[in-house]
Amino acid sequence: MEPASGLDHDHQLTLRDLPYIIRWHDDRCKRCGRCTAVCPVCAIEANVTLHRTILSEGLFPEPKVSRKTVTVVSQSADIERACTGCGTCALVCPNDAIETEYNPRHKFLFHKNAGGHPYRRGGRRNDPELTTLDRLKFTRISMLTDPALDAGRHEFRIRTYLGRILAPEDMPLETVNGRLEVDKTSARFITPVREIYPVMIGSMSIGALSPTMWEGLAMGVTYLNEVEKMPVVMASGEGGIPERLLKSRFVKYFILQIASGYFGWDEILRTIPYMAEDPCAIEIKYGQGAKPGDGGLLMANKVSKLIAEIRGVPQGVDLPSPPTHQTQYSIEESVAKMIQSMSMAWGFRVPVYPKISGTRTVKAVLNNIVRNPYTAALSIDGEDGGTGAAYNVSMDKMGHPIASNIRDCYLDLVKQGKHNELPLIASGGVGKKGNLAANAAALILLGASAVAVGKYIMQAAAGCLGDEYNRCNICNIGRCPRGITTQDPKLYRRLDPDKVAQRVVEVFRSLDMELKKIFAPMGRSTELPIGMSDGLCADDIAVAERLHIGYVC
Repeated sequence: MEPASGLDHDHQLTLRDLPYIIRWHDDRCKRCGRCTAVCPVCAIEANVTLHRTILSEGLFPEPKVSRKTVTVVSQSADIERACTGCGTCALVCPNDAIETEYNPRHKFLFHKNAGGHPYRRGGRRNDPELTTLDRLKFTRISMLTDPALDAGRHEFRIRTYLGRILAPEDMPLETVNGRLEVDKTSARFITPVREIYPVMIGSMSIGALSPTMWEGLAMGVTYLNEVEKMPVVMASGEGGIPERLLKSRFVKYFILQIASGYFGWDEILRTIPYMAEDPCAIEIKYGQGAKPGDGGLLMANKVSKLIAEIRGVPQGVDLPSPPTHQTQYSIEESVAKMIQSMSMAWGFRVPVYPKISGTRTVKAVLNNIVRNPYTAALSIDGEDGGTGAAYNVSMDKMGHPIASNIRDCYLDLVKQGKHNELPLIASGGVGKKGNLAANAAALILLGASAVAVGKYIMQAAAGCLGDEYNRCNICNIGRCPRGITTQDPKLYRRLDPDKVAQRVVEVFRSLDMELKKIFAPMGRSTELPIGMSDGLCADDIAVAERLHIGYVC
């Protein structure tokens, strides 16, 4: 594998260790400088090199040496400026004179920890193979046994519920003059319930995302609710949201997240008396799939003046979140201190639920909160969840796949007779290969009441360049070439929020049709087939046995 032109032999040997090699074609390049100007990590630079040629001409040729200086585009061999493979240089080149090529024999990780600092990056885990979700097939096709439906002409109601749903006999209701009224003599606490679309936009904060990206997502969600009549909701991520949004009627489309750093929550609590609408729900984050057991981090170079104002912190400092809420060391304390206090803050009108990482300990958490009436749901984030900043070892080597985790929890609820009461929200790697509808439907059939997606939305709505070969994945340093995960105005102005909003709407409209195409042969139109595992099969016997579903070959 030969490196780019214009480099000496010593550099050639070093470049072979890098994950991406830049191919530069001298004969096509017109030296406009666009590629070097847009490179987010300065992996390429304009350079001058000396070319020496030997010519023999004439009737009695004598070798003559000629030398000339030429301008070239060269690749840096500095490990801190290693090419991320984003391909932005190729996007702006008018003559196709430059491109990036993945080097499968690279030794990047051997050199990246020089100085004793482990490699930290953004994106998702480096696992290009098919996930478990992509190995599942929908095999329950009704046809002549049960009436199948026409996905194009039949009316569907693809909705789910966020909030604990009590059995009819547990509801404190009585009939008075033909009307249902609350029986005040036996009234008990009833968790508020929201009807939402079963696929939501997962937690991505203002700070992790650029202002234009977050604005585009917010506009898209609002359009889906008010024009398309699809109750899609979006989680805010850690760090709060602007005060003007908190006081607007649009806050009802957002799930406010409170994490262990409590960033932005002073502003939110002070705004409660002035809110025109209640938020959709409150999500208390204890962990995320990309880095289970580790706290969050917004690096200093992404803490702009706007982010500092929203979060109530100084500008230009690192914002680390502890791995746990510092006042809680058990799920019992969480319910008593956090979930109940957040419910009280909104007068018990807003569902409150925890978000945890997919791990072997999830069932222990589930079995505790299922007995507490204040907890509205449980959100589980599997190992393929994305992040803006995490250690490479956490992203690639820690966590639990979401498919088996959500299945274990659902079957545990079935044994307790609570599977129709406590909703489970699944996330982490949904749509990793682009199969959003199929992955979401598979998780629903495994037992999830709702599915949260994040990275897929970034890729589909804004053209995120990251992938599972560690391509780009520099979300953590705030140099996103697309303007998605940066706070640099020069970069995020590349992103048009109107176009992001339009693509969000298009994604959910196509998703809705694909879900109908999956559910129609099962004869389901008015309720989600939650836990309907006889509709699933796997082509791997180990997967089938682990998930308690059919095996096909």
